[in-house]
Amino acid sequence: MAENGSVAWSSVGKKVITGITGFALMGFIIAHLIGNLTLFIGPAQFNGYAHFLESILYGWFVIAFEVVMVFVFLFHMIAAITVAWTDRRQARTEGYRYAKNAGGKSRKTLSSTTMIYTGILIIFFVIGHIYLFKINPSHENLYATVSAAFSGIGFTIFTLVVMVLLGFHLRHGFWSAFQSLGWTNDKYLPLLTKLALVFAVIMAIGFFVIPVYMYFSGDSSFTMPGGH
Repeated sequence: MAENGSVAWSSVGKKVITGITGFALMGFIIAHLIGNLTLFIGPAQFNGYAHFLESILYGWFVIAFEVVMVFVFLFHMIAAITVAWTDRRQARTEGYRYAKNAGGKSRKTLSSTTMIYTGILIIFFVIGHIYLFKINPSHENLYATVSAAFSGIGFTIFTLVVMVLLGFHLRHGFWSAFQSLGWTNDKYLPLLTKLALVFAVIMAIGFFVIPVYMYFSGDSSFTMPGGH
């Protein structure tokens, strides 16, 4: 059992964990964006969407999903940080040649070299996001909570900056997840890096326009039918 655990937490094992959890998180990001886009339809539709999620299996679906995602996020964070730390130590021992793009599978870019920093900032943003929109809000009128949050220019700009950094993170993370699981090679890597850029841009723009829209046209005075 201990041997299996050490194998799973080896350098290769941590990269596999990073890849698997990375795909899970990207799937969550896509689903989260699709759900948030109901903000553009209207307050009733967004609140209805939030209420529908909370009502699945009498609320147990959301609880179970959140517990799973917490573990996925933690495993991804710990594995990614330890892999980055190990790679940096190896780079220092091997010398300057690792500091530049070696071609092939290395594909060093601004996105790849800043992964650890963008990841840490995203972690803090997610913690604040959970507190603001999950722990603190009135679930009967989540639209009003979102609208009030983006009524301030400071928080809106901060969110926009983080969404740009999310795009950088996803640009490298997308194709890197394939590479971590051994699902690519030098022949297909150029295509994957192009797809990664497209995916990152779509996700970043999708999340970017939401706070902009809510800042300029959000209405926190909306009330649910029945006075909520």
